[in-house]
Amino acid sequence: MRYLVLTDIHANLEALDACLADARARSCGATLVLGDLVGYGADPNAVVERVQELGPVAIVRGNHDKVACGLDQAEGFNSVAKSAARWTLETLKPEHRTWLCELPEGPTIVDEIVEICHGSPFDEDAYIFDELDAVRALKVSTRQLCLFGHTHYPMTFELSADRFDSAGPATSAEIRLVLREGAKYLVNPGAVGQPRDGDPRAAYAIADTKARVVELFRLQYPVEITQGKIIDAGLPEVLAQRLGVGR
Repeated sequence: MRYLVLTDIHANLEALDACLADARARSCGATLVLGDLVGYGADPNAVVERVQELGPVAIVRGNHDKVACGLDQAEGFNSVAKSAARWTLETLKPEHRTWLCELPEGPTIVDEIVEICHGSPFDEDAYIFDELDAVRALKVSTRQLCLFGHTHYPMTFELSADRFDSAGPATSAEIRLVLREGAKYLVNPGAVGQPRDGDPRAAYAIADTKARVVELFRLQYPVEITQGKIIDAGLPEVLAQRLGVGR
């Protein structure tokens, strides 16, 4: 199966549409969504509808999804994130709030090779940045490939009996990771709609379980349109500014 992998869309419709248009030419058979469909951006309802239309074979909730639908409090959110969460809660259609509230908690087993989560397989809200947490996650995961999001930072971790490797963001528009026999992998494709690695391009991945390959993609999208929508909606201006620099 060739899975389209999307995470951290954050109500950025232009970035999502750019990823979907790019992925259509690459013949994906199913979609996986790793959470945080909403929050920060100005198009929460349109993004929910796009994802519903995709009919993901597996999807998990993110921390912003929980707060934006009223399922959780915004504890730990900074003032900008809290403001965006309140706006999103008020803007979401009732049926979309209900749908977000019903998204399952990760991790979720997809097939014999893949599982997905938002933060980590040991805690849906945990951030994986360092090697210690990555190794813990790899040992807890039950499949060869665990796909995660939450950090908005593309990363790959590999663990086998004889080595541990990690790789961070690259400037290339495409990166190809081959899954070695006997190794386990933890892969974050980066954020569709809210990159934080200094690269403002939208990010997504394709995981091919037959070829045992994960491809990571970065692509341009009309960020100025997204920025204008954020400002016009009355959301904090910093949310528009950060999209331009990928921070």
